[in-house]
Amino acid sequence: MSEQLTYQSGFRNHFSSEALSGALPQGQNSPQKCAYGLYAEQLTGSAFTAPRHQNLRSWLYRIRPSVVQSAYRPLENRQVHTSPLARPAADPNQMRWDPAPLPEEPTDFIDGLLTIAVNGDAGTQTGCGVHVYAFNQDMTERFFYDADGELLIVPQLGTLRLRTEFGELEVGNGEIAAIPRGVKFQVRRADAEPAARGYICENYGQPLELPGLGPIGANGLANPRDFQSPVATYEDLEGDFSLVAKFSGRFWETRLDHSPLDVVAWHGNYAPYKYDLANFNAINTVSFDHPDPSIFTVLTSPSDTPGMANLDFVVFPPRWMVAENTFRPPWFHRNLMSEFMGLIHGEYDAKAEGFLPGGASLHNCMSPHGPDADTFEKASNAELEPQYLGDTLAFMFESRYVYHPTEAALDTDFRQRDYVDVWSTLRSHFDPNQA
Repeated sequence: MSEQLTYQSGFRNHFSSEALSGALPQGQNSPQKCAYGLYAEQLTGSAFTAPRHQNLRSWLYRIRPSVVQSAYRPLENRQVHTSPLARPAADPNQMRWDPAPLPEEPTDFIDGLLTIAVNGDAGTQTGCGVHVYAFNQDMTERFFYDADGELLIVPQLGTLRLRTEFGELEVGNGEIAAIPRGVKFQVRRADAEPAARGYICENYGQPLELPGLGPIGANGLANPRDFQSPVATYEDLEGDFSLVAKFSGRFWETRLDHSPLDVVAWHGNYAPYKYDLANFNAINTVSFDHPDPSIFTVLTSPSDTPGMANLDFVVFPPRWMVAENTFRPPWFHRNLMSEFMGLIHGEYDAKAEGFLPGGASLHNCMSPHGPDADTFEKASNAELEPQYLGDTLAFMFESRYVYHPTEAALDTDFRQRDYVDVWSTLRSHFDPNQA
């Protein structure tokens, strides 16, 4: 196995990487005979005729082609769901969950997945699914790929070791990783934590990309050079292995007599990547009002309507608050976009309590939400001096489509059924005789 541990930087750049010198063919993609007796295999993430700047594909040079496998057989998994859901109906109620409990029995990444909500329609490649994961056992003889969408992974507890066809990525608290649709991988723990926990957005739509900067100009938000893809590494390993596929909303399993992580070299622009959220350059106000969350967009999946995202990944990092004569936390609001929110670490400035690292909230289209009563009183009377929000890192999966919570998410013990009460003590301050 190659011992290279460095990464290649850039977002959607064309990369080339080889674990053995000369494994990459020169001048063509599929020569009559590949070096080292390898097989050439192309993995495409877009239509063949997509415009050049949107065309996604990589060439893999591997020890055995992916077709060397047994027939797929259905694999039961009642915790993971895909849109559209037959029931329950979408719910306008504000919802919040405590952190998912860590498993007590041996549980790997696949078995530790739980779907919270879905929207759109995976079959028409619109919308997304939101899952949480909690596991305490490494994947060793088991591998996974998702044919329904790309996976945006947001660790909250523990560092993940993502072993992919393209190489390895280590991703911890404060970082994110994306596994493109169809890429095979394994998930293991990369630190001493007994268990790992986090969030996943399964994007059924257009692949995530960097948002336009518009009036912000050339610099700000996430920079392409800070995204990292793995260097080629491989294992030539025979044995009895399982490959689990998520396909059309169901889980399927095939048996392999070899490890599928046998890619010796690859080149292209369709590959896994990671990003450290500490590199995000937050844009904020220096005058008045609280800016819309769109200025915190790290990645976006466009829809067929300009300006309305299939999915936005938005992050609220450490930042200065300096607005004058302004209610600084997010104001009370009702949005066209639906918001699933999670907390990676620290505290979120719009909630006094109850929103914990590893927890989540869901505010669907036009459902009112905003700061709780304690936060409103504090922010309304605070001395408006420059304030640095340091110990905080929250995010949103924001979508134009309404989220449908799953029955499991509605019924789980860690759902906060009294969440709506955080606004119950907001009282009237109205006085018609005093402006």
